[in-house]
Amino acid sequence: MTTSAEEQELKDRLSLIESMIAEGRRRTQSWGWIFVFWGVAYYICSAGGVWFKSHHYSPAQRWMIGIIQILVFVIVAVWISVSHQKRGKGMKLPMSTLDRALLSIWLSAGISIAILIVSLGYGGRSNPNLVIAVIGTLLGMANAASSGILKWKLQFGCALIWWALAIISCVGAYRQSFVGLLVANFFCQIVFGIYGMVKEARIRRLEANHA
Repeated sequence: MTTSAEEQELKDRLSLIESMIAEGRRRTQSWGWIFVFWGVAYYICSAGGVWFKSHHYSPAQRWMIGIIQILVFVIVAVWISVSHQKRGKGMKLPMSTLDRALLSIWLSAGISIAILIVSLGYGGRSNPNLVIAVIGTLLGMANAASSGILKWKLQFGCALIWWALAIISCVGAYRQSFVGLLVANFFCQIVFGIYGMVKEARIRRLEANHA
């Protein structure tokens, strides 16, 4: 194989990697609604938590209500995801290794957080600051890993916000950590998700105009 052929093969491989990264970033943008969904779901759960305290539910009742909440959110999320994929004309592509890696990262983080909330939050034995610190750490890890794979500085900024929340929860009072969680959830879930949805909508319009 000549030197020029080797250089061309290397360029082709780099081009393939860049195209996979671009496609992975677009996939994440198309999933922006999931970030918004879980961001809004957290605010609903927070309001529900206040309601639980005011009605003095027993730990067993909190367990059952918590499990039902998670099941409902998962069922709704899966249903919306299936409907979204059926409607999306530009995203009907088989999942690549990159897609599976991103899905594994977020699925693992989501399951870990769900187990934590159900086991500690509804068990009545949790330290609120510690729970928020662990959630911030897990979400920071997921965002950082995803941003490293996709070379996406904006998502790494979200990771920094979640990690900052974890630090605040460890050294500050509960009120500070709870307010920090509300702020982090707003910017890293809702705002980031809306940004991805807007970017994806623009790309679809451009593709439709050039079709």
